[in-house]
Amino acid sequence: MIKVQVLLSTYNGEQYISEQIQSILNQTHPFISILIRDDGSTDQTIQVLEQLIKLHPDKIKLIKGTNVGVVSSFFELLRAADPEADYYCFCDQDDVWFDHKVEHAIVRLDSSIYTEVPAMVFTSTYLTDAELNRKGTWPKLPAQEPSFFNALYENIAIGATITMNRSARNLFINSKSVDSQKVLMHDWWFYLLVSAFGTVIYDNKPSMLYRQHNNNVVGGSNSIVGKLKSKWASFKRHTGKDLLHKQASEFDRIYGSRLTGELKEQLKLFLASRTRFIDRLHYARKSKLYRQSKAESLLFKFFILIGFI
Repeated sequence: MIKVQVLLSTYNGEQYISEQIQSILNQTHPFISILIRDDGSTDQTIQVLEQLIKLHPDKIKLIKGTNVGVVSSFFELLRAADPEADYYCFCDQDDVWFDHKVEHAIVRLDSSIYTEVPAMVFTSTYLTDAELNRKGTWPKLPAQEPSFFNALYENIAIGATITMNRSARNLFINSKSVDSQKVLMHDWWFYLLVSAFGTVIYDNKPSMLYRQHNNNVVGGSNSIVGKLKSKWASFKRHTGKDLLHKQASEFDRIYGSRLTGELKEQLKLFLASRTRFIDRLHYARKSKLYRQSKAESLLFKFFILIGFI
């Protein structure tokens, strides 16, 4: 019996949460439980969830939390998760899963790696409007294989599509506590973590309908300037310091001593001071970090050379 636990963080999700949970209950894999943590909803989310729990008391459990934000909420779910589950799935509140999602993820993980190796699989999605009318697949097929060298610069793993094995969860919960304020997103953190110490698998077959509405619009302007503004706005906040650097520093604090070889070298190179132009030039020549787009990789190096990053 392969046990799977779905980790679902909710916040003011009354409109779509029932449909999402029903899609989880409809999975072809039979041994699934759902652990929900509500992040301090002020609408009727809790009441909707309590009604669902009455109907499925053996399948659904609820943690009523305070508002700590999406990253901390998912991290708390991981710590509270069933330690005997074989696999764990991140889940958002307003999407719809295909009934094969969990079963296909298990097949990919079981056939690709040993269970003691931290591993995760993520997939593409069908973008939809609020009524689930499909608008195309997202994201595009990665140009290069997932890797730690990519994860330091870019996240390509959509959290709601991620399934990880028990070893990946244990690597997280058995380490030092993470400062979630220094983590860009929970899915990005696990892309970093598993790519550093295990196996990351991309499946280009969509596993879910990724619902787009006013509160979760993906992307932005289609112009080059618009896209660049969107990217850098997510990296430059509050004090103006680069959150990519903060996230990498936090990863180094917790896991740096375990890294070896090129992974350790490249992380240290990324975190090294680059106040002088000669330092930035050295980094541009030696760095093996990359984004999936070659143009964006070159752009990153240019920004480093001029001291923007």
